[in-house]
Amino acid sequence: MEFVDPTQILNQIELRANMTAADFGSGAGGWAIPLAKKLEEGRVFAIDIQEEPLSALESRAKIQGISNIKKIIANVEERIPGLTGFSCDLVLITDLLFQIEDKKGVFEEAKRVLKPGGRILVVEWTPQASLGPEDGRVSQEEVKEIAQRLGFLLEKEFKAGDYHYGLVFKR
Repeated sequence: MEFVDPTQILNQIELRANMTAADFGSGAGGWAIPLAKKLEEGRVFAIDIQEEPLSALESRAKIQGISNIKKIIANVEERIPGLTGFSCDLVLITDLLFQIEDKKGVFEEAKRVLKPGGRILVVEWTPQASLGPEDGRVSQEEVKEIAQRLGFLLEKEFKAGDYHYGLVFKR
């Protein structure tokens, strides 16, 4: 049984040490921390609607000596305060879409903050996975349709462990 390995998946994307990234729905930092380690000269905005997981993320980052993560408490379905337009090279949308109503709103916000040529990494539960959330799962086709309607180009599609799929879109 293979679960999602953020480090392994991030290795599949072209990253530069000085990039700026936003982790939409970052929670306690399962993706933000490995990403911050790779973007050692860059910055990671960890964005979540809840304070608690972001505080846990801050503690974990501090223990590991990571100082390039900035937390933002915000709803990623709306305009994120503190993130300017065209400011990010990468937006992560991982294990998030099944939890939210306005999936298009999330992609619109990603488009607003991404620089031209910037990328979105989507990792989500496959609809047929035997584990994970019961409700709200989104198929690859649905995600591709939303992204492509907003002008994103599908760059890569891959299996992300036994229960997830991965998609990379370019702005």
